[in-house]
This record gives sequence, C-alpha cells and structure tokens, in this order.
Amino acid sequence: MLDYYYITNKPSVASVADGAGVACVFVDLEYMGKDERQPFDTVKNHHTVEDVIRVRRAVKNADLLVRVNPLFDGSAEEIERVIEAGADIVMLPMWNSADEVERFIGLLGGRARPLPLLETDSAAKCVGEILKLDGIEEIHIGLNDLKISQNKRFLFELFVDGTVDALAEKISGAGKRFGVGGVGAVGKKIALPAENILAEHYRLGSSSVILSRAFCPAEEFESDGEFKTAFLESINANREYEKMLSSQNEEYFSRKHKETTEIIREITG
Repeated sequence: MLDYYYITNKPSVASVADGAGVACVFVDLEYMGKDERQPFDTVKNHHTVEDVIRVRRAVKNADLLVRVNPLFDGSAEEIERVIEAGADIVMLPMWNSADEVERFIGLLGGRARPLPLLETDSAAKCVGEILKLDGIEEIHIGLNDLKISQNKRFLFELFVDGTVDALAEKISGAGKRFGVGGVGAVGKKIALPAENILAEHYRLGSSSVILSRAFCPAEEFESDGEFKTAFLESINANREYEKMLSSQNEEYFSRKHKETTEIIREITG
C-alpha cells in the first residue's frame, strides 16, 4: 500500500487524518518564490512554525512532515525551529544541486529525516549524485514545478512522456524509495481519475503520494464529524482500489498506462 501524506495546519483535521492511517501529516511552510513561479491558481498554504507545534500535539501515530523554504540565508534558523517544534521529516523544495541537498542534510544534523523534493529539471539531471548522499532514503517527485521547468502544459504529462519513468528507474535502481505528486479520491468524475493515477504509482513502483486538495476538502463540511466520515470513506475507497491493483500483472498496467496516455492527450489537445 502507498504511504499517504495529507497537508493541513488544523489540529482537528490532522487528528482525523492521523486516525485514518495516513503515513504523514504535512505542514507546509514554503512560500518563497511560489507566487513568481506559480502565478496561476495553485495551492499556496502559508503555514507557520506555530502551526507545526499545534499539529504536533494532535498527531499520535503518523510522522509529522514539514516542508521548509528553499535554502536561503535564514535556513539554519528555520530548520532549527521546525525540528524543535517536533518535525520527524523535513522536506526541501526547489533545490538544483547535490551541494544544496548536502548542506540541507548537514543542517538537520540527524535530528529529522531528510526528504528532498525533486521539482526542477536541474534536480532531475543530478539525481544520481543525490542518491549517493548519506541519509537519503527517499525522494519525492513534485510534478507541478517540474512540469513548469519543462514547459509542459499538464503536470501528469510527466507520467507518460518518460520523465517519471526515468527518475523511478534511477531511484529504485539505487535501492531508494520515491513518491510522486498527488492524488484525489477514487470514484470521483474528474478529467484524469484517481484510478488512473494510482495505477501509474503501482506500475512505477512508487512508495508514497500526497492526498490532493480535492481529496476531501475539510472546509466543505459543517462539522468535524461529517468531515471524519467523508475522509474515512475516501481513504477506504482508495485502499480497496489499491488492493485490486496489487494483484494485477504487467499486462494490466500496460493497458492502463495506454488508457492514461490517451486521456492525457485529450486533455492537452
């Protein structure tokens, strides 16, 4: 089964996700450069270290994952505060070289697990060097900014143009884990269904995925109880679909990949 990551800065929501068995509750501090890179309508969370502290108290079983800003003059202080707040895993976005990731690992000092977020073409080109660094056990592939760096129109094009396949082969070949992008809930009628995205994860051998903003938006429910019921239903639906995927053979995934490619071509025109 895939490890699910769920982004929130609300303790009550984090508690529901934690109880539903997500692997990581994810607090997102990154804001530097996002408005310039992504002027269109994408999620920009603007969470704070105080949010990390509050969510830490609510999370009992899952790991607490915190995405910090790209390396800057204040990175040492930011990372120190995040570790003191209780982060188990720290994610570094928008790196472009092995030197940056090595410096990041040094700032962590073994007190939290490093999770590099590969989301630039430069990062993709040096991933082999990253995999040799001490402490790197997993890399997450961020499709949104990686798509921008390659001048692609739709983030899931990277599933069918060979980009993610090549990265998956390198990372798995080095004996490391990887996750890719995000996914919504099975059973929802959207342009590229969650069923197709999950099949790609199983075809590639992915270990983790972020539950997207549309998976089960907490703000759409009038009470925590209603949200909890809906969240558990969505988690269970995805897990049931994963059980089916886990028993399929290579021919099945080849057919599903072809179907996904055709859907994406229709989306992109």
